Amino acid sequence: MHVTGRSLAGFTGAGYNKGRAFPIQVLWMLASSMLVSQWWCPNSIRLLVLRAFGADIGVGVSIRHRVRIHWPWKLTVGDDAWIGEDVWILNLEPVTIGTNTCISQAVLLCTGSHDRRSPTFEFDNAPIVVGDRTWIAARATILRGVTIGDDVTIGATALVTTDVCDGATVLGPVARPAE
Repeated sequence: MHVTGRSLAGFTGAGYNKGRAFPIQVLWMLASSMLVSQWWCPNSIRLLVLRAFGADIGVGVSIRHRVRIHWPWKLTVGDDAWIGEDVWILNLEPVTIGTNTCISQAVLLCTGSHDRRSPTFEFDNAPIVVGDRTWIAARATILRGVTIGDDVTIGATALVTTDVCDGATVLGPVARPAE
């Protein structure tokens, strides 16, 4: 369906709840940029700060530097999970990452979207759930509303737009030489 007369000026953001008051949001943005994402910040301090802002993080978790987490109070990470450098968790809605799960470098977990049929382009957000013992390889993108099962492998650069069942392997596009 084609939307005529779209007006971004009419956008209201109806239904989106940031989950914390504005001063807490500001404090998080400062802590995130000045401490949590820095290479010199030890993992133990990174986890302490994330927990202080409401993240539910298990034991043995490793979150590397340059990880961007939009709202820590909407993040749950199971025990012994790894989150690699340059991961972006755009969690306007909750993101759950399972136990013994690896989120590799530069992965994007994006819970936010817009309703293309809305004349004011309103939000169409939904949570993301990643199961246990799952590996999401470098530069993969997981979009809103997706549930990824246990023991799954998502290949590098894959774009995941629908649920993935337990034990599945999803591969990204492969470049082929021109003939």
